Amino acid sequence: MNSAHAARQQLDRIFAFDAAFSLIFGALAILAPHGILTALAGGFYNHSVHETLRLYGCLRLACGWILWHARAVDDGRFRKHICEALFVCYVLQTLAILRAQFTDRHSLINWVAILVMGVLGAAYASFRFGKGGNLIKVYELPTGANII
Repeated sequence: MNSAHAARQQLDRIFAFDAAFSLIFGALAILAPHGILTALAGGFYNHSVHETLRLYGCLRLACGWILWHARAVDDGRFRKHICEALFVCYVLQTLAILRAQFTDRHSLINWVAILVMGVLGAAYASFRFGKGGNLIKVYELPTGANII
């Protein structure tokens, strides 16, 4: 197996991990009962926060579905743009959670989210910007459909 094929498989594994994480988190966010949110909020329930969490869960489910199916896409430009978009998305989410962690109530959940979002952002950045951004072989391998 050549290095380009191994790198492509590694990116597909990152897509699969991100998809699985997104699908699980999205489902949990949508199905989260009031009691768990009340406990996480220190005994207070906020309906608007619960609805926002559910809406974010819907986005995570959609992202998970897209990423799961993007693994089969051979269009290098499309895969490159997915890496760019998710890198920016996870960096911004990490910064937002860091701000919340240091300006509001500190929580273990924030640290877990910072770790997961930061690692995913770094993984996408390594594929997009690794080797000076010239990893096109990671995104697109020649197949019968794109040789011609």
